Amino acid sequence: MAETALPVGRTRRSYLVRPLPDPAQIRPYLEPQRPYAAFAIAHLAPRLFPHSRFFLCQSEREWGIVFYARTGPGPSLLTVGDETAVEAALRLHPGPRYSFATCRPEHLPALRRHFLLSRERLMFRMGVTRESFRPPAPAGGRWQVVRLRPREIGAVNRLYSVEGGPIAYPARVLAEGVYYGAVAEGRLVAIAGTHVVAPEEGIAVVGNVFTHPDWRGKGLATLVTGAVTAELLQRCPNVYLTVETENEAAVQVYRKLGYRVECTLYETPALRREPLGLLALARRTLARWRGRSLGAEVVLS
Repeated sequence: MAETALPVGRTRRSYLVRPLPDPAQIRPYLEPQRPYAAFAIAHLAPRLFPHSRFFLCQSEREWGIVFYARTGPGPSLLTVGDETAVEAALRLHPGPRYSFATCRPEHLPALRRHFLLSRERLMFRMGVTRESFRPPAPAGGRWQVVRLRPREIGAVNRLYSVEGGPIAYPARVLAEGVYYGAVAEGRLVAIAGTHVVAPEEGIAVVGNVFTHPDWRGKGLATLVTGAVTAELLQRCPNVYLTVETENEAAVQVYRKLGYRVECTLYETPALRREPLGLLALARRTLARWRGRSLGAEVVLS
C-alpha cells in the first residue's frame, strides 16, 4: 500500500489525492475485491492501462479509488473503498460529462451528489470458473449459435436498437471482445458479448446480453451466454457478469451455467451534474495549492 503523510486538522479531515501511474501500486487495493473490481483489474493489463486513470484518495484512516476508462462502447467509472474518501476524490475528478458507473451500495449517496443517475437498480455480480461452469445443451431447432465478427456490426446494432433509440457500436467492439449470436430465419435474434477481456489479468466480464422480444422464453440467452462464457474460460480463469437482483429468471439461467453470486452493486448511466466542469477545475486548483509541498492534491472535508 502507498504511504500517507497528511496533516489532520482539528475540525476538518484532510485527504490526499493523486493519480496512480503504476499497476503495481493499484493492484493491492483492488485484488481483495476481485469480483466487484473485475472491470478495473482488467485495465491493469498493458494494452488497456493507457486508456484508464486511477485516482487514490487517502486520509490517515480511509482510502478510496476512483477509476475511469475509455474503452469499449463508452466511458466507464468505478469506485472502490471508503465512501467518504470516494466522495472527496469525486469532488476533484468527476470525470467525463457522461459515463457508465459501477459502485457499491454505500457509494451511491456520493455519486448522487455529483451525477444524475438514470437507473438505480441493485445488481448481483456473479462469477464462474472452469471448475463450476456447466455448458448448455447444443443449439437445435430453428436457430444456430455463431461467433459474431466485425462485419456483422450492422445486424448487431439493429438488434440492440429494437427496444430503444438507435445504437451505433463501432465494429472494433466485436473485434476486441467475444460476441456470440443466435440466428433464426436468417436474422440475428439474440446476442451476448463482453465488457472487457483481459487474459493478462485472468479476468473477463460478460455483458450486453439481449434477446429480441419475439424470441424470448426459448432459452436463447442461455445458449449465447454459454457460448461466450465457454470461449472466455479458455483464456481467463475468472469470468463475471452483472444481473438485476429482481430478474429471477436471468439469475436462474446464470446459475444453471455455473455462475455464483459474489456481491451486490449498482450499475447506472451517470450524467455529471456540472455541465462544464468549472467547479471541479477550481477545486483542483485550490487542492493543488494546498498540496504543493506533497506533490499531490489536498481536499478538506
